[in-house]
Amino acid sequence: MFDFLAQTLSAEAPAAITGQTPNLDWIWREEGILELSPHQTCHSAVVISAGIHGNETAPIELLNQLVSELLSGHRPLHVRLLVLLGNPASMRINKRFVDADMNRMFGGRHTRYCPTGETRRAHELEQAMALFYRTSTAAGATYRYHYDLHTAIRGSLHVRFGMLPLQDRPYSPDMLKWLDAAGLDALVYHRSPGGTFTHFSSEVFGADSCTLELGKALPFGSNDHQQFTGIRLALQSLVSATQLPSRHADQPLESYRVTQDIIRSKEDFQLHVPAAALNFTPYPKGFLIAEESGKVYQVEKNEEFVLFPNPSVAMGLRAGLMLERF
Repeated sequence: MFDFLAQTLSAEAPAAITGQTPNLDWIWREEGILELSPHQTCHSAVVISAGIHGNETAPIELLNQLVSELLSGHRPLHVRLLVLLGNPASMRINKRFVDADMNRMFGGRHTRYCPTGETRRAHELEQAMALFYRTSTAAGATYRYHYDLHTAIRGSLHVRFGMLPLQDRPYSPDMLKWLDAAGLDALVYHRSPGGTFTHFSSEVFGADSCTLELGKALPFGSNDHQQFTGIRLALQSLVSATQLPSRHADQPLESYRVTQDIIRSKEDFQLHVPAAALNFTPYPKGFLIAEESGKVYQVEKNEEFVLFPNPSVAMGLRAGLMLERF
């Protein structure tokens, strides 16, 4: 049985692109795209992606271990499963991306960029997801899920947290229960649409979707997987349709919503959040977050928390989020 991660990093197609175990059929559809189907009928179609940013290695390793357990027969499969290693080219060079951030390109936004390997790959992933959900529905799977696994660029006061895309329907109680059992420290609710992979799957396919931020970006082999026991057990429960694990966290799950999107739109943009500031650092009302010609960003609530501050993003992209706890 091939090692999915090693095979993807090799940039070569496997010797066989389809196979069967006593419990499942698998199809290698494209570089970093693997579909697994149980022999029995099931009602859930699950997409798990990692490596949209190539240097975010812990989720990639976590997902590869899950695939190995399924292919070896050590773990039963009771859902239709699509596994995606998002950006193999950047994984091979241990960089966030090669030319541009692919997690801003979904929902057709890749057509707004100059053609690169990442624009092509974003389109491939969209097509792979569309095919998977279409064939899964034809096979009787009516529930759709998508978990996109990431790590953060900088440290965080919440080591494990989820980002829920804006959607015009209620968030699935089953998904929220699963996220709690996975041991996340916090959930962040978006207030605007975006080019993320999970916004695409939620908006276009009605999938219950969440981006999971798990720890900090480190090289392959350098991750402390003890931090991710909860998410590992929750993923095992998800694919094997077993009872959810008990929550592995000392504190209850906290909830935040976005109050401001900090956009870098001018060359003179300045971010006043210190470079060493952790995600979820709180700031008081009136604090000057950022400024540029014709625009000032200040904390508007009594207290707001910074998330993903990055003054080096390309023009027109988000340089950070401000949140309130609720």
